[in-house]
Amino acid sequence: MALTNAQYDEIMHGYEELRSLHRQELEDRQRYVYESVPGYKELEDQVATASVAFGKRLLAGEKLDRSVLKNQLAELSRQKLTLLTEAGFSSDYLDMGYTCPDCKDTGYIGNEKCHCFKQKIVESLYNKSNLKTLTKSANFKLLSDKYYSGEDLRKFQGAVRNSEDFVKNFNSDYQNLFFYGTVGTGKTFLSICIANELLKKGHSVIYFSSLGLFTMLGEYAFDYKAKQELHSIYEDLYNCELLIIDDLGTERPTSFVLSEFFSCLNERDLRKKSTIITTNLSLEDLQAIYSDRISSRIISNYKLLKLSGQDIRKLKKIARKESEDLQ
Repeated sequence: MALTNAQYDEIMHGYEELRSLHRQELEDRQRYVYESVPGYKELEDQVATASVAFGKRLLAGEKLDRSVLKNQLAELSRQKLTLLTEAGFSSDYLDMGYTCPDCKDTGYIGNEKCHCFKQKIVESLYNKSNLKTLTKSANFKLLSDKYYSGEDLRKFQGAVRNSEDFVKNFNSDYQNLFFYGTVGTGKTFLSICIANELLKKGHSVIYFSSLGLFTMLGEYAFDYKAKQELHSIYEDLYNCELLIIDDLGTERPTSFVLSEFFSCLNERDLRKKSTIITTNLSLEDLQAIYSDRISSRIISNYKLLKLSGQDIRKLKKIARKESEDLQ
């Protein structure tokens, strides 16, 4: 995923701020322990004194057994831990905290970019998708089936089970999902729930509305100066671990869109990269609007999950309006 120097610097600056924040938090916890736990600061000072004294004796030419110092420091550590836990603190209270324990907020594990760095690249390049904001209002904790009944409820519960299985088996089982059905029945909501869970597990996720995706591709494709940017975008679309294309059918199905859409589906399938598509179109509409090779590719390679029922967004708006009127 290609970044400009400025974008790279901005990400690395963010990591520096995280490390600074966690260092400050640790210093605050240390001060609190020093004030609250009698004898702890003295033991801490003894650790430093013992190490310095041992070093001076080595520099002076004495032949010393390093295990003596090691055992002394181990005993001081044991005493410190005992004081800490007996005062009601957890044993790791004075450990350094990290937002990403895997890379310790450096962005790298060895010479490789950490999963958190890769997702920051996605967010930097595709911040128009607003995925981080969407996950705050659409996640499995907020899931409710109170707006469904009968056959609609059965379909919704099945779609939820499939969504949860998709997340659970994401590392071992290549799958694609196609949510379709009537307006406002939870298709986008479930796709964002999945995205939220996979982001928390460190996977790279790109979310686009269908209209936004093909508008962006068109802008770059017909700008002869932007060929490198277009190439980078395609590489990201083809290689991100999960691509979500939301609201298929809102774009104009021109020959360009049809060609790019098929290429995207085909390449991601060849690379075994999962894709989720949501649409208000029926399967009949899909076959009528898009080419046979696109519709057959989706029908054969995607798990088809149909949702039906009332427009939940409309029901929620009505409920909010009634609540406001009562106040």
